[in-house]
Amino acid sequence: MSAKDNTENQPQITKMTARFKVMHQQSRQQVTVDWQTRLSRLEKLEKMVVDNQDAISTAISQDFGYRSPSETTMLEIFPTLEGIRYSKKHGKEWMKPTKVTTGKWFLPATSYIQKQPLGVVGIISPWNYPLYLAAGPLTAAFVAGNRAMLKTSEFTPNFNQWLAKTLPKYFSADELCLIEGGVEVAQAFSALPFDHLLFTGSTSVGRHIMRAAASNLTPVTLELGGKSPAVITDVASLEKAVNRIWTGKLMNAGQTCISPDYLLLPTGLEQKFLELSCQWVSKHYPNIANNPDFSYLINQRQFDRVLGYLKQAEQTGANIEILGEAEANAETGFMPPMVVTNLADDTQLLTDEIFAPILPVVTYQNLEDAIDYINARPRPLALYVFGDDDKTNDKVVANTVSGGVSINDTIFHIAQHGLPFGGVGDSGMGNYHGKYGFDTFTHEKGVFKQSKINFVDMLQPPYGKTFNKLMKVAKKL
Repeated sequence: MSAKDNTENQPQITKMTARFKVMHQQSRQQVTVDWQTRLSRLEKLEKMVVDNQDAISTAISQDFGYRSPSETTMLEIFPTLEGIRYSKKHGKEWMKPTKVTTGKWFLPATSYIQKQPLGVVGIISPWNYPLYLAAGPLTAAFVAGNRAMLKTSEFTPNFNQWLAKTLPKYFSADELCLIEGGVEVAQAFSALPFDHLLFTGSTSVGRHIMRAAASNLTPVTLELGGKSPAVITDVASLEKAVNRIWTGKLMNAGQTCISPDYLLLPTGLEQKFLELSCQWVSKHYPNIANNPDFSYLINQRQFDRVLGYLKQAEQTGANIEILGEAEANAETGFMPPMVVTNLADDTQLLTDEIFAPILPVVTYQNLEDAIDYINARPRPLALYVFGDDDKTNDKVVANTVSGGVSINDTIFHIAQHGLPFGGVGDSGMGNYHGKYGFDTFTHEKGVFKQSKINFVDMLQPPYGKTFNKLMKVAKKL
């Protein structure tokens, strides 16, 4: 960070730090947060989204150059509202103290777990789903009784402008505070002594976030990305697999952290897969370059990055097949779907997260080879397996490690509120969604309550015959 950058951002950083101090002090003064307060915050978040659906869709589309309004509704507004309503329905029950077993030697004392808010939660949200990946963590923070500071991506200026204008209409500054800014502001934000910090973004940036949080011993939840594989087994319906893989891959033009990032395909099915893929794209995205259901890459930086991956692949002998008879357009950010085969293992399309509608295909001879290929690489955020035999599918699931799995589908495991969502290894740590989000932002305090009638005095010095006999019996049982 240059001295100039530091000077330009210092007033904003100073203001942010002051706001944190106020919220932190308030969280210490209000340690107990009742259900009505939590419910009120959830309802305000819900109302803000419901009241502003068109404005949200418009702002996000402007940031992307073009984002399908239908996709914004399906992938951001709908799951946001579903998550809030799920927490509203179950949050009061989650708050209740949980009775646990007390050791028999300490009866008739009792033990229970008291659920308490952590205090002030920091949330750093990404650009690819600016509403959902901000509102989801906020839902978890609010149902757990916390206050929150939200740092949004600098790559969604229109959405940020809408949010900055709208938030004060629904929330007080001591409940939810919005922070805007670039890398320097994000660095300062992640260095604040939050009670918990949740970051969604790339693995490389996640390392910096964790390093900054470590200086304050701030616990972190890191929702990262990686190379999420799709495996088509030799007992799969290829037509059904093609349908679900491309449905997930082309959502938001591939700019999804759990998008199928590459395909493991039995050797000999390459041509058939390509033919079915072309048919699928023609059916679902006719005239794809001007199709209102297909979104663009968000900015020139991302477009150029992906183009660089493609050029490297082509130079090293890969075959690139464009689906839909349309060329990439740097001016608009349109990138057509592509299938890439004959890739060297060290090319960027097979080492870096793609975040575009491009699907590398890697062939394998037997299922063990496919499993070994996955396990030889960093653990992915998601894994997708397609097959009509449960034992074969279960074999893939049991012998690989990933953040989450969908069998005979893609993406939709993220929408199940009863499942945790999170990564493992390079794809992240910790999880949230539903009760798992409540647990992430809650301190579970163990409480031991002694009974009026007890025998603990027998465990006090001076130790003698009675104590020794008691210990002798205890050690045997």
